[in-house]
Amino acid sequence: MKRNQAIIDAPIEESGECRVNHGPLDMRIARDGKWFYHGTPIPRKEMVCLFASTLTRRPDGSYWLVTPSEEGCIEVEDVPFLAVELFVCGSGRETVFSFRTNVDEIVTLDRAHSLRIVCKKDGAPPYLTVREGLEARLTRSVYYEIVALGLEETIDGERLYGVWSKGIFFPLGKLDSVI
Repeated sequence: MKRNQAIIDAPIEESGECRVNHGPLDMRIARDGKWFYHGTPIPRKEMVCLFASTLTRRPDGSYWLVTPSEEGCIEVEDVPFLAVELFVCGSGRETVFSFRTNVDEIVTLDRAHSLRIVCKKDGAPPYLTVREGLEARLTRSVYYEIVALGLEETIDGERLYGVWSKGIFFPLGKLDSVI
């Protein structure tokens, strides 16, 4: 066992950096956005925000906490963040939607930070790109707010319902044809 641990803790070199790979850590982000360490909730928001600032996602879909000297893999039940508050500026095509996450990051809905709609029977709300490979799920209340501000648009002959932000239309769904 000590031999395997030594392999996991062996420094790895990536793009000229040398950091210790701790492999899987006993850390988890629950679907409700709560962070756990050894099965116990992390009570201090400041600590959660610090961990969140080091979070990355690998091409294989795994989530990692990465610092200049160490890294370790953690479990994420759905996505790591929640969009908990909506800010709206302007109207119509000039609207700008911004979201505050549960770790106090402000993300503006734009080309680099788009919405992803997942069609599920439970009516799951959309996901927002926070940063490369990392998403926030819109809370139900934020989702209802954004739906209430939606507009009907016809794009490429399709009737869509969605929102404008930073001059880009983000569809929330298709509208049925009027008979």
